[in-house]
Amino acid sequence: MELVVFDMAGTTVGDDGVVELAFQRAAERSLPTTAYSPDDALDYVRTTMGMSKIDVFTHLAGGDIDAATRATAAFEAAYAELIEETGATEIPGAAALIHRLRADGVQVALTTGFAPVTRDAILRSLGWLDLVDIALSPIDAGRGRPAPDLVLTAALRAGVSAMSTVAVLGDTASDVRSGRAAGAGLVVGVLSGAHDRATLDAAGADAVIDDVSLLPTLTR
Repeated sequence: MELVVFDMAGTTVGDDGVVELAFQRAAERSLPTTAYSPDDALDYVRTTMGMSKIDVFTHLAGGDIDAATRATAAFEAAYAELIEETGATEIPGAAALIHRLRADGVQVALTTGFAPVTRDAILRSLGWLDLVDIALSPIDAGRGRPAPDLVLTAALRAGVSAMSTVAVLGDTASDVRSGRAAGAGLVVGVLSGAHDRATLDAAGADAVIDDVSLLPTLTR
């Protein structure tokens, strides 16, 4: 294994409902007027956890890019406020695993559907700015998940010899589909975040584990 690509919220970073709360705050400020009720919109957000936020809001805005851009900015601002208020939390064992991987010569990437400013606010709150080799948002790669761009960009930056040497871990179906589409050698779902075992299995996970700390049990 030459590279491990981890999702952030729900996989290496605790969510604790922060994404949903940020959406609710954003909805109060600038949610586009669509056919979606607030409850239906929140259900859509839950279903699409892991995807690029601009893609989610573009759908909710009925394709209105300007409205989606405003809503995404409101969401990112609300999320940053919540991180400032409560601080980000680590999924237990995540940092220790990353340190272990890097000590063993394995490169590590963190990917997210958040904009870089929000991504870096989370990393700063955790003291993780220098923890990993690569940190990517959709704007860094082209398309967000479930497209393979984030994983492929991480692999290119890491200079891996083949995609079969890449492992991808995430808590959502979008994470799993992204890893599968990229041709990663190992795609693992984790149960520490948004989606359940059946959803992750259906998306094509090679394995589903309780949390990232158990990755070594799959790679011995």
